[in-house]
Amino acid sequence: MRTRMRMVERLREQGIANEHVLAAMQQIPRHLFVDDALSSRAYEDISLPIGFGQTISQPYTVAKLAELMLQGNHPKKILEIGTGCGYQSAVLSRLVKEVFSIERISGLATKARVLLRELRLYNIKIRHQDGHIGLQEVAPFDAIVMTAASAHAPQALVDQLADGGRFILPMTQPGNPQQKLCVIQRVGDSTTETWLEDVHFVPLLAGTTTLR
Repeated sequence: MRTRMRMVERLREQGIANEHVLAAMQQIPRHLFVDDALSSRAYEDISLPIGFGQTISQPYTVAKLAELMLQGNHPKKILEIGTGCGYQSAVLSRLVKEVFSIERISGLATKARVLLRELRLYNIKIRHQDGHIGLQEVAPFDAIVMTAASAHAPQALVDQLADGGRFILPMTQPGNPQQKLCVIQRVGDSTTETWLEDVHFVPLLAGTTTLR
């Protein structure tokens, strides 16, 4: 618990100011979402491997995405693209009423479901499918958080944003391979883009895999 509190204090020093986000980061035990061999490093501000060529994002990135999600209208129902180990889902679940999360790798989706159930985080629903297409059947979403990088925002996801909703994702700009966080705000039928800091995420891939 003390290492988790130190992580939260470091996040505050790094500029995370939303107290709800900081409280959520303190509540969720990050060490349970990494392999036992890496648990001693769970609260360092680094990404760590979780298998299948994927990583758990560094705590600052998780907190930053959550903080951006909460700006503006307070979201109640959100969509996450890229469940991974479920850590980001768990943090988001402490901030909103409903979290829908999509993971393309079946092994990760299954493992995340088990752990989140053990933590009694029952407001998270995980689907094993292609993240590009979203979840039209339960749209619109007040916010969409994507944890994989793309050269453009998938139109199907933009279309599933509620009026006033925010889409937070890592993107590359034409001619520049460096990923940046981008916030797409929907107002009526139009959208605006705000580009923020440099980030590094795994790429968004199409399709699904049954790797276990």
